[in-house]
Amino acid sequence: MLAIKLWNYFKGYVIIRVEGLTLEKFINLAVNKDIYLWDIKRIEYTVLEGKVSIKGFKLLKEVVKKVGCRVYIIEKNGFPFLLEKLKKRKMFGFGFLLFIGLIIFLTSFIWNIEVVGNEKILDQEIIDFLEEIDITTGKMKYSIDIDNVKNQILDNFNNISFASMEIKGTKLFIEVKEQDLPPEEIDLTTPCNIIASKKGIIEKVVAKNGKSVVTEGDIVEKGQLLITGVIKDEMFEKDMVIHADGEVFAITRYSHIIEEPIEKEVKEETGNVLKRREIKFGEKGIQFIEGNIPFKEYIIIDETKSLLKVLPIKIVTHEYREVELNKIKQNIDSLKIRSQVLAVEVINKMLPENSKILSKDVKHTIEGNNLITVVVLEVYEDIGEKQIIYNEED
Repeated sequence: MLAIKLWNYFKGYVIIRVEGLTLEKFINLAVNKDIYLWDIKRIEYTVLEGKVSIKGFKLLKEVVKKVGCRVYIIEKNGFPFLLEKLKKRKMFGFGFLLFIGLIIFLTSFIWNIEVVGNEKILDQEIIDFLEEIDITTGKMKYSIDIDNVKNQILDNFNNISFASMEIKGTKLFIEVKEQDLPPEEIDLTTPCNIIASKKGIIEKVVAKNGKSVVTEGDIVEKGQLLITGVIKDEMFEKDMVIHADGEVFAITRYSHIIEEPIEKEVKEETGNVLKRREIKFGEKGIQFIEGNIPFKEYIIIDETKSLLKVLPIKIVTHEYREVELNKIKQNIDSLKIRSQVLAVEVINKMLPENSKILSKDVKHTIEGNNLITVVVLEVYEDIGEKQIIYNEED
């Protein structure tokens, strides 16, 4: 697609407007004569606009005579027309070439570094490391050995399992993926207890090593001792301290609350639109028109276009669409179902592996304009976790 745009730009093309009652016949005849038309838009029933090459426009004369339409040029675009302007204004042409040369020179450097995919590691940590290996803003992008930098990132950050780098224009994109480090396992020779990781009602205790201090039906709190690694025996002067091991199954509860407005505001477009264009060089921009937006409520739709990817110059069209805020009343039954599904989805993400849902309780209440949904799940799971026993000397 880009290659075709570049080809049309260097060959030159015109934007034409065609008026008449036989527009379909006009298009069909043009196709039959191998005249390439593109970006055709129907403005009205009897009016359309489109683009055609310089050579194609000359060939349209014969088509126009046959169908009886009127065709005229709205705009001329492309390199040939630019050259004509430059011939008439030599100083402007020289300045233009100098400007293009300066842009090409500036686009040979990295002016922005963006890191994505990281959650635990801060962007600045990665950027600081890049500075240590001489990868900074202002660096000539052709001197960067991407594979070498990726390997250095992986070597320096133990919890990064994947790294990729890509240079887009003047921006260096770095994507990383962090590996989920499992909790550090306690060595079997290290004395430890098994405690409760959360509140629950004990259902079953399997003490493989150590002594259980809870029984079926006991209600335990988070952090409470379940299987002790401290064994008392009258035959020994001191207590024996061992590595406790086992499983403690309990019934636990998970809950989530969803609050949704019954009557909510929605934005509806009125049809009034204001467009403003902006030229952006890198991250900086200059707007053609400034001033206040004449709408009280509006949404913004941005469209960015650039002719050449190697140049960081873009034209951004900001479309301000006026909206009205209208209130709509949602169906209560549908809202209850949706809220319940959302709450269960949230709870499911919190459940550990190998857990089993025993029951589900759903309650809906209405307070003012809000529907409040409370979902409670009873779950059967292993709540035991190991805790190291430290000596008093430690």
